[in-house]
Formats: sequence, C-alpha cells, structure tokens
Amino acid sequence: MTPVLAFDIETVPDVEGLRRLHGLDAAIADRDVAEMAFQLRRQATGNDFLPLHLHRVIVVSCALRERSAFKVWSLGAAGEGEGEVIQRFFDGIDRYTPQLVSWNGGGFDLPVLHYRGLVHGIKARRYWEQGEDDREFKWNNYLSRYHSRHLDLMDLLALYQPRANAPLDDLAQLLGLPGKLGMAGAGVWPAYQEGRLSDICKYCESDVVNTYLVFLRFQLMRGALTDQQFREECELVRATLGKSKEPHWKEFLSRWRA
Repeated sequence: MTPVLAFDIETVPDVEGLRRLHGLDAAIADRDVAEMAFQLRRQATGNDFLPLHLHRVIVVSCALRERSAFKVWSLGAAGEGEGEVIQRFFDGIDRYTPQLVSWNGGGFDLPVLHYRGLVHGIKARRYWEQGEDDREFKWNNYLSRYHSRHLDLMDLLALYQPRANAPLDDLAQLLGLPGKLGMAGAGVWPAYQEGRLSDICKYCESDVVNTYLVFLRFQLMRGALTDQQFREECELVRATLGKSKEPHWKEFLSRWRA
C-alpha cells in the first residue's frame, strides 16, 4: 500500500522580507509592516491577500496513512524556524514517496513551499524528480497538474475550472464532516501575533483531517475503495482521534456525522 500523506500549511506575512523589499527600518513594528503590505495589496487588487512568495510558513500539518496506522501531527508546533519546517516536510517525501493529497495545494500550498524553499536553500530531490533518475516519475510525478502523485482534490473535482472551485469547509460539512474548527484562515495572523501557535496548529490539523476524509469519499466514488473498505478507513481515523485527549479532536469527533 502506497503511503498517503494529506497536508496543509498555515502562513503569516514575511515581515523581514517585506522590510528588505521596501527598505523599511527594523524599528518599525511587525504589525505595521504587515498592515502597510495589506494596504498596498488592497490598492492594487481590491483584497489584502499577499503574493505567494511573501507568505512565511509557520505550520505544516500532516495526516499520514501508512501500513496499519493513521497519524496526525504538525511541523512547526514546537516553534521551529521556517526553513526547518519546510525541510522536514520534504524529507518526509524523500523517505516515504507518498501519495500527496491536498485541497488547493497546487494553487497555494506547494507554490508557497517552492518559493520559501528557494529562500532557505531547501533540498527536495525526490519531490522534484521528473524521470531523470527514476523513469516512473516521467509518467507520474509530483509536479504535473494531471499526474496523481500529488492529488489536489479541489482542482480535480472542479475539473480544473477555477470558477467551479468549492471551499473545503462547505464541502466537508455537506458530507457530514466537521469542517473548520476554531478559526478561519483570516484569523491566523492575529492569532500568531497573540502567540497562539498551538491554536493555529489545531486549526490546521482539523483541516488536514477533513481533507483526508474527503479523499476517502473520493476514493469510494471512483471505485478505489469498496463500501466496507471505506467504513474501515473511517473507523481507523475515528479510533485514532478517539485515543487523543486533545479537546479539538473531541470536538471534531462530536461534529462528525458522516
């Protein structure tokens, strides 16, 4: 069985990068640097969503299904630096060569990891393989939109039509899954400023488990899982989360009605 790794990232403005690009003094507070960038972005585009290369990765949450186990964890939970978090993520790909699963990973998560990986000198040989050393990767690699080693569920279900994209939170709830817990994406930067990294990790972990469970439903729909296998996979997730004493998993299970 090929390991399956669902992932999601959380980011904040790259304040140091913004200072460098705009020639700003180090004495200017982080929140003021970020607000300046938001205002410039609103003037240019009508919204304050920064360009992807100006997002700093603070958390990568992962849900790994391997052999007989399912586990969830967050890189960055201990406050590691951005470079270490990104390197550890790609080290996992080198180790497992997993099936990657995301929701909008092709449109956001992976491009951000690419840019920030360049900034930090990250090494990710297996991820960037396109058949030079492993011929299988010529026909199925992580980089092609239409290959399956990375499955962007949002992109595929919308048939690669941006106007057909659906929010993960909406679709998850339609499927009887919990959807987002604790905060929304717009709340990450305020929470980070307040030092609530743990809350951000919990929010990201709930998103990644929602993503994995949507993936299971997709596998059922396309015939890769039987009804019995689907139920067994869902029960494994329930049982794993049920062993945790973390309140966010108790809430997740209480809201899971599928």
